[in-house]
This record gives sequence, C-alpha cells and structure tokens, in this order.
Amino acid sequence: MHIKTSHGWELSERDATPEPLMLARRGLMAAAAGTAALGIPLVARAQGAPRNAKYDGGRELTSERDATTYNNYYEFGTDKSISRAAQRLPITPWTIKFDGMVGKPRTMDFDDILKRVQLEERVYRHRCVEGWAMTVPWTGFPLKDLVAIAEPMASARYVVMETLADPKAMPGLRISSFEWPYIEGVTMAEANNDLAFIATGLFGKSIPKQNGAPLRLVLPWKYGFKSVKSIVKLTFTDKKPTTFWEGIQPQEYGFWANVNPEVPHPRWSQATERLLGNDQRVPTRIYNGYGEFVAELYAGMPNEKLFI
Repeated sequence: MHIKTSHGWELSERDATPEPLMLARRGLMAAAAGTAALGIPLVARAQGAPRNAKYDGGRELTSERDATTYNNYYEFGTDKSISRAAQRLPITPWTIKFDGMVGKPRTMDFDDILKRVQLEERVYRHRCVEGWAMTVPWTGFPLKDLVAIAEPMASARYVVMETLADPKAMPGLRISSFEWPYIEGVTMAEANNDLAFIATGLFGKSIPKQNGAPLRLVLPWKYGFKSVKSIVKLTFTDKKPTTFWEGIQPQEYGFWANVNPEVPHPRWSQATERLLGNDQRVPTRIYNGYGEFVAELYAGMPNEKLFI
C-alpha cells in the first residue's frame, strides 16, 4: 500500500521532523498500513510480545525468507511455492466456532478472543513428515487458553480443529481425491499440554497467509501436518476423529504422528532431517527433542501406533 508522507520542503526548516524520527515514523506507518490491508487487528501483529525463555529452539533460526516461501498448504496447491497464491486467503472478518460437547455452542470474533489471552513469543523447532525442518519464533498463546474459552464439558476427550475451505480463494479445493475441509485433532490432554500453541505471529509480525493466518496450531513434538492452519472451528467430542491425511492414506499417516527417528515412513527414513536454508542434514530426535514436555502423555499406551 502506498503511503503519502509530507516532504521536508513543504515546511520551514525549524518545523521539519529530524530525519531519523521521520524514518522511524514511516516504518511504523508502513507496518500499520500493511496490517490494515491484510485485515489483521493491531493487537495481533505480534510486535513486542515477550519471548518465553523456557522454549529455546536449540538451533540457529531459519531465515524469515525461507520459512515464508517454502510452505505446505494444500488448499493453495501441492508444491511448496504457494506463497503468492495464498495471498487470496480472506482473513477479515474472521470468526471461530465452538461446538460439540461444550456448555454453549457459539461463534466468536477473532479480535474478541485476542482480548482474552496474553501473547508471547516461543522459538520452536518444526519437523515436517517429508524430512525437512525449520526453527522459527512464533507469537501466540497456549492452546489450553483457547480450550478454556470454549468451555468444553468434562466428558470431552478430543478437540477437532477445522481449516477454512473457501472455493473462491483456494484452488486446491478442486483436488477431488482430497476430502475437504482439512481436519486435525488432538486429545484433551495434548490440547492442555503447555507446549501446544496457537500462533498468531511469526518473526515478530502477524503470521503470513501462507503460514496459516490469522491463527494456526503449532505442535512441535508432532510432524507438521498435525499443525492445522487458518482455524475456523473447534469441535469437542468423546470419539477419536479421522483426521485429513489419515482418511486419505491410513497406511502412511495416523492420528498421533509423534516424531520418532526410529520409525520410518513407509516410503522414506525419518532418521535425519534437512534444515531449510542450508540443506544440512541433522539427526532427528524422538518427539523432535521435546520429550521432557510430552513423553508422559503417552505412558501406558503400548497398543497405539504413536509414531506413524
């Protein structure tokens, strides 16, 4: 968006703003204008959210360019270069529906949800089932805070999350072999784990459309396809859902999808991962290195295929 600013020659020298202050002001105006153009409220811009030192990625950050131009978002296409196509994503107004086993089914405006949470920044590692990885600073709030807003019944065992499906904006919805909308789910115990996160920002800015604007799930101990983007609905249920990829290829993708280097995908090894930006391959760690936070969730589950 073009922003008109005053020129120094239109003012007397004594009234002119010093150049450093003018440049800073222009930067702020540009950021605000860009936010308005994207339909994202200022509170969601992610700037100034404090970093939570408890969550350290343990690696050098992936470049912002790599993280925002190499994306899986099948609603916009099956390759990684969907960042331009994803700009069609309409993100204003945006609402979240809560239904299923809740005290009062309702739909809330995203802005109203943001007023009820405290934003923070966390640096997480991200591991794709395809074998690539990145480390990025997400801004957002714990998933358990969104669960609390929904007020689920005590008998609910799972929360199912659904992505926007807009045929006018999303050409990928024409892929007839996929069953839309994109559905993912976690247990209530997973949803209430401290590590589970709802991201509204990336690299100190509002989250880009190609990365799942205006809000997405981030589950760093699971393969990336579990981290559903552009969430429009949370459904609480006592029945384990059949998730998107599980429904398409159950022999390759299961419900749990926890990272484990010792359990290969049916078509490739999961022992190592390629870091975006330098193509270096590094060893993959069980639970993507987050076992101290989540391993206890899966104790006593010997009959579950936790790592597929």
